[in-house]
Amino acid sequence: MWSQLTRPSLLARLRDGHDELAWREFDQRYRDLIVRYARQSGLQPADAEDVRQVVMMNLARAMPGFQYDPGRGRFRGYLGRVVRNAVRRHQRGQGARFLELGHDLAEASGMADPIWDREWMLHHYRRAMGTVRRGFEARSVSVFDRILAGDPVQEVATDFDLTVQAVHKVKQRIRRRLQDLVARQVAEEDGL
Repeated sequence: MWSQLTRPSLLARLRDGHDELAWREFDQRYRDLIVRYARQSGLQPADAEDVRQVVMMNLARAMPGFQYDPGRGRFRGYLGRVVRNAVRRHQRGQGARFLELGHDLAEASGMADPIWDREWMLHHYRRAMGTVRRGFEARSVSVFDRILAGDPVQEVATDFDLTVQAVHKVKQRIRRRLQDLVARQVAEEDGL
């Protein structure tokens, strides 16, 4: 399921309120993104989970009338608006109540939110890194993790009994694969 991206068929399935598998897939795909954004916005873990549940309920109410038009905005903007509104309402002390949702994606493209944008990219990075971990040799991923953590290349090479050139090659291969995966994920979601 994680290799699939939000696509028109999933959105169409969500419009059918009885497709529990579609909702489970959507929740599995976006749960961490929603909760992390809520946490980055200052909510406690339990409150962030409450916001996630409210977002899912709000989307369930909105989806039957939802018409996705990529020319009017990105899905990520729409989802970001829904999540942002739920977080704001919770922060204002109104608790996790239902929000009235507009179905217009043009609205969603209005306000830029650097926290949402950062969490969205990290969400894609984490998904891509999961694919890399499953597709590359564990030793190569460990080398990459050490480089990513800021360890000196020479130290990593010594610890893994590799040449400096081999460490650079591992870094380059994994970085290129991550860039390709993230670019494909974002392009496919933006092209809903």
